[in-house]
Amino acid sequence: MHGFNGIWVPLVTPFLHHEIDFPALQGLARRIAAAKVAGLVVCGSTGEAAALNDTEQLSVLDAVIDAVPGCPVVMGLAGTQMDAVFSHLASIQRRPVAGLLVPPPCYIRPSQAGIVQYFELLADAARVPLILYNIPYRTGVDMTLETIRTLAQHPRITAIKDCGGDPWLTLQLIADGEMQVLAGEDHQIFSSLCLGAAGAIAASAHIHPEWFVRLGQLIEAGELEMARQLFHRLLPLIRLLFVEPNPAPVKALLAHQGLMDGALRLPMQSASRDLQGRLVSALQLLEEPEISMLAAVT
Repeated sequence: MHGFNGIWVPLVTPFLHHEIDFPALQGLARRIAAAKVAGLVVCGSTGEAAALNDTEQLSVLDAVIDAVPGCPVVMGLAGTQMDAVFSHLASIQRRPVAGLLVPPPCYIRPSQAGIVQYFELLADAARVPLILYNIPYRTGVDMTLETIRTLAQHPRITAIKDCGGDPWLTLQLIADGEMQVLAGEDHQIFSSLCLGAAGAIAASAHIHPEWFVRLGQLIEAGELEMARQLFHRLLPLIRLLFVEPNPAPVKALLAHQGLMDGALRLPMQSASRDLQGRLVSALQLLEEPEISMLAAVT
């Protein structure tokens, strides 16, 4: 089974004057990779892939691969027009990607049989592993346990990003052991990892990614009390980062840190002024010496 263990960060796509800010993108990728994360995900929902055309998406992928040689990079792949999806897949596979993060096609709400066929056709054409992306509040369709179990039998469908919001489904997928389960809701990272999930794809890990890496290390080592303390300190910021639609709050805090501009593409809106203030206050509390010591690698 291909390894998608650990903390993965779904990169935001920085914009400046409505265009992709490649220096900021590459600087951010290098900073996060230096924190020893398991890998990066580009052109997912956090990366505003829906606001990028295919050429822009490939340019983002190329820039990140160039910036972090040796760091695994997973590419998002989504669409509803099959010829276009296969064409984009072919272009992606000319690059050295570690895998593909693929949701069911949005808006059209296919049947479960249609979802199975969609993923199996893509997996047949893929040369790298697929990570299923179950996120019904974005796609408009849920993936049932039976559907996921069927797809897990395909040799190139090896993991799932779990944003389904069903704890029983999460538990069953972990218990099945047929694919790696990656927490996709950041407030569920601790519980999912304790239950046996392989890792997480966490937008909030843009902010001090080394602390999220440390959280995973503590859980893996069985240091649950220290892990619990660290997670409870991170949780207020995690909650604030999703008060308004992702990735606006994450971008606002990265802009506060001087790493990029906080702009998004329409119809997405920047984080409200009130939320920006609350985010900065939460970050300041996190950066007190107590948590820095708690998160320090021993």
